[in-house]
Amino acid sequence: MRFFTLLLCISLALLQYHLWRGKNGLADYTRLSAEVAQQEIDNDILRKRNQRMFADIADLKQGTESVEERARNELGLIKEGEMFFRILPKEKKTHD
Repeated sequence: MRFFTLLLCISLALLQYHLWRGKNGLADYTRLSAEVAQQEIDNDILRKRNQRMFADIADLKQGTESVEERARNELGLIKEGEMFFRILPKEKKTHD
């Protein structure tokens, strides 16, 4: 009977070890859960970025306003008949 009890205790200890520390145990589960949560956050950020890009693409395909806005902002172009004013900051006088 003592041998049987000892065998049961050893098997219980091994099962507990595999549960807590072994492959696919609770430690792996918590680590993988954290990785999955971070990946879901990253995917959500990328999903929102893609939605903005698709909205920009649709806007570029449908209207000329966005093309005009990009030409003004990125290339510095102006329409025919418009006046362009460039305001320069005051130069600081240096005493020599």
